Amino acid sequence: MDILLQQIINGLVLGSMYALVALGYTMVYGIINLINFAHGEVLMIGALTSWSVIGMMRESMPWAPGWVILLLATLIACVVAAALNFTIEKVAYRPLRNSPKLATLITAIGMSIFLQTVAMIIWKPNYKAYPALLPTDPIEVAGAVITPTQIMILCVTAFSLGILMWLVNSTRLGRAMRATAENPRVAALMGVRPDMVISATFIIGAVLAAIAGVMFASNYGTAQHAMGFIPGLKAFTAAVFGGIGNLSGAVVGGILLGLIESIGSGYLGQLTGGVLGSQYTDILAFIVLIIILTLRPSGLMGERVADRA
Repeated sequence: MDILLQQIINGLVLGSMYALVALGYTMVYGIINLINFAHGEVLMIGALTSWSVIGMMRESMPWAPGWVILLLATLIACVVAAALNFTIEKVAYRPLRNSPKLATLITAIGMSIFLQTVAMIIWKPNYKAYPALLPTDPIEVAGAVITPTQIMILCVTAFSLGILMWLVNSTRLGRAMRATAENPRVAALMGVRPDMVISATFIIGAVLAAIAGVMFASNYGTAQHAMGFIPGLKAFTAAVFGGIGNLSGAVVGGILLGLIESIGSGYLGQLTGGVLGSQYTDILAFIVLIIILTLRPSGLMGERVADRA
């Protein structure tokens, strides 16, 4: 039971990060039917930006508490990621909005490679040790352990998801987003500005991705230019798993995928005597993707977005 509880805790932490990134995928797809494969690189830019800011702040503000530095670095990373995603949408995706879907898909993949290359030039290809700014002493819970960083990840994720659900369901922007998702032409006739709504969606997704990037770097203690590729693919898997276009489905899919990976890799290592273990975790996510696409292409919670008129 101790092992199971530990893997559940690890799975919830991992799934929370996947859920934040998956929300960016599903929001963009729900409004303009685009899979933004550069979204994982926005996560990476957020993580590396925070790493650079933390280094500068620790030199200029050695007296500041670690949590203050981490908070300020996260806020700056969110601003940089938001500006980046806004520019990507305006420069790379908006001119192709009425083009065949294959054109936008290739553009998204190209943008992903471009951002990785730019990040490699700016930050160099070597791995960066991400500083531990929160206490590192683990807390024991019924035989399992959880670190303050993991507690922070769970709390920040729950807070971010709550703010997003309130924004989408209870604000004027949220109503405009839902109207644009239903039919952008009719929404424009009703006074909604689709271009503004789409840009706002990219900005919100970028903020969530930047937060997730800081979480990934803080949890694993490292950051580098290719760190967003696999989490981006897994978050896309989580979005498909839960039902792409459905916000609740993205959250459910992310958490379930994190639990499947964590519990699966933990027990896989035990059952095979260590031959198979955490190094084979990635394959579990893509097995889930194949099964879902085969048995239920619409995902666990379907898709709320109506077909375009």
